[in-house]
Amino acid sequence: MNLVQLKEQLSLPVVVAPMFLVSGVELVVAACLAGIVGSFPAPNARTSEEFEAWLAEIERRLGDARRSEPLRKVAPYAVNLIVQNAGSPRYIADLASIETYRPSIVITSVGQPGEVVKRVHAYGGLVFHDVATMRHAAKAIEAGVDGLILLTAGAGGHTGTANPFAFVPQIRRQWDGAILLAGSISDGRSIRAAQTLGADFAYMGSRFAATEESLASDDYRSLLVSQQMADVITTDRVSGLTATFLRGSISRVGLDPDNLPPAKGVFQPAIPEHLKAWRDIWSAGHGVGMIDDIPSVGELVERLHKQYTNASAV
Repeated sequence: MNLVQLKEQLSLPVVVAPMFLVSGVELVVAACLAGIVGSFPAPNARTSEEFEAWLAEIERRLGDARRSEPLRKVAPYAVNLIVQNAGSPRYIADLASIETYRPSIVITSVGQPGEVVKRVHAYGGLVFHDVATMRHAAKAIEAGVDGLILLTAGAGGHTGTANPFAFVPQIRRQWDGAILLAGSISDGRSIRAAQTLGADFAYMGSRFAATEESLASDDYRSLLVSQQMADVITTDRVSGLTATFLRGSISRVGLDPDNLPPAKGVFQPAIPEHLKAWRDIWSAGHGVGMIDDIPSVGELVERLHKQYTNASAV
């Protein structure tokens, strides 16, 4: 697959970000059936055997849809690998499953993607890599990735600090590969704005966490509706890396959002050991203030499409 072929398969230029403990088979399939790229982090499947079963289930359901409705735009899906774990038994097994099932897109994070690029390109897939700085982008380009996911200020989860109005054009002026813009994109107008800026795709997480098909708990989804941009706290004290978390999710576990203990180091948070980032303390980006309901993925994509079309007509 190349980037032109990918775009032709989409109803909207959107990739649903892989969200730890939130993205599962139902969210991925619903996104792809709605014509946008669905994705999930490999660790959301708790074992390598479960990961392979997820790949088989997604392939089966999307294949059935393509055969039964050949004129329907069924988007490809993506798998997220944390390449920092290269060499671990789980990583080796997951990469082998990827080579067996051949997802069209592999998203790499936290580490050097070179080995994944080589093995995914061997079967004709694309590799998109998370970057938060120009230096990280240059290394990923050198490794041969097909797309850069620009983590900008306000992005949910592990986030960046760059302004998208600076980051996207400075990447675009030196590289003609795919750019995926991540950071506070919650409506169709913002998708269109990302393209106007020079990005190829919008990378959306928080808005899709608040859907019927996500694995987020009811309490988490309720917070996504009720919390506002002012309730998003950017800190390294919860996960050990700079990330965004909801004020309400911090206070609900008995911690003071304004007086968190300092992190002990990279990947060494100082919150009590019985509490875990993502599982007990939940994330969202600055775009959370645009979330007012919990629709199905299909309903949300239809809404985004109308907003995108109206923005394009202005």
